[in-house]
Amino acid sequence: MDGSNCELSVMSGCFYLDHVGDVLLTRNQHGLSWKCLDSSDCEGTTCLGIGSWENTETEIKFSDIYAVEFDSYGLVHSPKSGLGHAKECFRKRLLTTQQMYRFTVHGFQTSPKEPCLWKLAAFTFGHMDLQTCQSWMDQLNYTFIKEVERPRNLLVFVHPKSGKASGLKIWETVSKIFIRAKVNTKVIVTERAGHAFDVMASIQNKELHSYDGIIAVGGDGFFNEVLNGYLLSRLKVPLPPSPSDSFTTVQSRGSSSVPESGDAVHESDQKEHFPLLHDSVQEVMNFRTVNGSCQGTEDPDHPFSGERPRFGLIPAGSTDAIVICTTGARDPVTSALHIILGRKIFLDAMQVVRWKTTPTSAIEPFIRYAASFAGYGFYGDVVSESEKYRWMGPKRYDYVGTKVFLKHRYFPLTYLPIYSCRDVLNTVGNYVNARSYEAEVMFEEAENAKASPLTRSKTWPFRSTTRSEKILCRAKCSVCSSKAEDGNNIRASCPEKTRWCRTRGRFLSIGAAVMSNRNERAPDGLVVDAHLSDGFLHLILIKDCSRPKYLWHLTELAKKGGEPLNFEFVEYHKTRAFTFTSIGEAESVWNLDGEIFEAHHLSAQVLRGLIPLFASGPEV
Repeated sequence: MDGSNCELSVMSGCFYLDHVGDVLLTRNQHGLSWKCLDSSDCEGTTCLGIGSWENTETEIKFSDIYAVEFDSYGLVHSPKSGLGHAKECFRKRLLTTQQMYRFTVHGFQTSPKEPCLWKLAAFTFGHMDLQTCQSWMDQLNYTFIKEVERPRNLLVFVHPKSGKASGLKIWETVSKIFIRAKVNTKVIVTERAGHAFDVMASIQNKELHSYDGIIAVGGDGFFNEVLNGYLLSRLKVPLPPSPSDSFTTVQSRGSSSVPESGDAVHESDQKEHFPLLHDSVQEVMNFRTVNGSCQGTEDPDHPFSGERPRFGLIPAGSTDAIVICTTGARDPVTSALHIILGRKIFLDAMQVVRWKTTPTSAIEPFIRYAASFAGYGFYGDVVSESEKYRWMGPKRYDYVGTKVFLKHRYFPLTYLPIYSCRDVLNTVGNYVNARSYEAEVMFEEAENAKASPLTRSKTWPFRSTTRSEKILCRAKCSVCSSKAEDGNNIRASCPEKTRWCRTRGRFLSIGAAVMSNRNERAPDGLVVDAHLSDGFLHLILIKDCSRPKYLWHLTELAKKGGEPLNFEFVEYHKTRAFTFTSIGEAESVWNLDGEIFEAHHLSAQVLRGLIPLFASGPEV
């Protein structure tokens, strides 16, 4: 089996595939393919998860190969035994099994049932000639060197106490894959809260440019810390309008935030003047684009003037919503492979600003960035209370969420004669109220947003009959990658007109989602059709209502195919910016990607495609 009778070349040759048998191995422009030379010898075998592949080709794309290793001289195994005649063939196969020079191709494979879950796969090819194996090795490695998107040097932050305190253990597991792929990693295990932030904020740009990416091993909150450490000292974009600025430009319409006939709506010619922005930020207005993304400066040393470093996230947190939304699987190995193979997508980010309490206040605007979500009220109460129970790990959110829901006024739901959801709602009505907060919210009305507030029609007891077609965000998403009518080009000019709306009242929660935020507790997320890079925030206002009604909303969030936005007490708007002002005595805190953020006056805007991420989006 030395291959002398085969038509050998650099692109094709005869090899022995471990556990399969003799194959003709071919290297083409897309990858490797192989075909059994003796189909009878392969009967009943399995390769790449395909059973009985007699007389069929099998292949692996270069884009799915993360490493090629030379395994020196050693044993290659005979094909796996098949059906009843396996015993008869065993002696023959045993004779053909021998020691050879070997090289192993490392890649991944998926299954139709779990297309987002990438499982490690290895294919070992044997040959009697060392030079033949070495030649194939050199050719394959040269192919991978030319793939410039693949990282060679990474800066890795590991949160040892994240989630179930498994961050370090998870890194030790996946680090072997990085070593095999010959990816150099500088690992920093954080020792305190804010450690990663301080390192990212102080690192010199010259050193930063020596890395092909920054990786966080932890949860959404830890990724937020790393991201803010990088952005706060480097990104220069104009701030969104403060609540006081936008107040002078909006005509109040009571508690309604849907434009009514005859209502005056602020319009401004932003090409010449930006009346909603402070003078201090108008001088850098060239950074702002139609979709909120940033435009680099002319300074070649500025980190946003050229290719931005990519970020990566290996899940080790409590919810890991960012990983689930960007890879489709909450799996460290899958995330590690996305990073090693250089997959890249862009994520929107939310710039959140806490403004001065009064015009004479000495406190300057305080800026933070969020990659997935910002929430006030119930969301803020849960994250604030859960800090006392970090020792419980991820289970603290279930415990604290129930505690926050039940601890407020009147009487516990367990005392109610509950027979059905309808009985609860008809019996209790608006008597058992959850805790609400008084606030004023103003938001920019996006003229080209494809989703508008639902048209309500009263059905029992407060649901809407309206259903809208939903386009989910997937790998190679047309909404995120399109350069069509809504100005997908991140350097597009500003829109000519901006419309602002205002709503004021008591709210159980206020949420702004950058992405769908799918997780194990909410399989469809907060907004099922939110996209990773569409240039919109998804503003969800939960108005004051009875506790059973809010419970129903939460149960809709917790089930697949639920309709959490389909309630009369829920307002949903796609917007590029909004402002918030607390106007009541009781106040909550904001939850930014799982981190606490206190703000009495707050503004937020979306920055489209700001974050390059090692991921490819969830598969269908």
